[in-house]
Amino acid sequence: MIIIKNANDIEKMRIAGKIVGDTLRLLEDSLRPGISTYELDKIAETYIRKSGAIPSFLGYGGFPGSVCISIDEEVVHGIPSKTRYIEEGMLVSFDVGAFIGNFHGDAARSVVIGNASEEKIKLLEVTRECFFKGIEKFNEENRIGDISFAIQQHAESFGYGVVRDLVGHGIGSEMHEDPQVPNFGNAGRGLRLKVGMALAIEPMINLGTHKVDFNQEDGWTVTTRDKKPSAHYENTTVLTDNGVEILTL
Repeated sequence: MIIIKNANDIEKMRIAGKIVGDTLRLLEDSLRPGISTYELDKIAETYIRKSGAIPSFLGYGGFPGSVCISIDEEVVHGIPSKTRYIEEGMLVSFDVGAFIGNFHGDAARSVVIGNASEEKIKLLEVTRECFFKGIEKFNEENRIGDISFAIQQHAESFGYGVVRDLVGHGIGSEMHEDPQVPNFGNAGRGLRLKVGMALAIEPMINLGTHKVDFNQEDGWTVTTRDKKPSAHYENTTVLTDNGVEILTL
């Protein structure tokens, strides 16, 4: 069921979205070689709670961290660890959620540390562009498939793989609501977009194959099958009478 947001709902989602955006910026500022992913997770959790919110991911389906921190070939759902340290040249993806006023915000960013390879830097740039290509199609003239197709077309024009086993989603009082928002598909197909729809649009783009593997040991981490890097760029967005608003920038 699609839950259409009213003006009051959207205002509450703005608050959640701002906390998420601010947390992502804090994480980027805190990132340095030698820091553990556990330390980064605690920095984020402390800030979210000081802001009056609750980390959306902590305990969600049993997830043990407040933030998903995924490195290089890890696509999403990397678990923070006291024994995993950031190193020069890594591609690091942060996925953050915050719950306040009965609404969630959700967003992700990928960044590189120090002297990273040109191919990683280009992958980040294109993944971010994919999000904005998709959001251009978020209007009442279009359907979900128009967002999906725009993302896929841009990523594949660079020879990148578009993850198919994980998708974007509706968002609101629940972290994951209808509809699903794939990063691949056909233009003109799928649910028609309407004012009041809130979507977490999140391109997950791989340097190589689109195929991924799900870690059977920790039950969470998703990696590229060919072990090449992956990037993630996500924002919570809502369609208003004045057009699309990005709540987590």
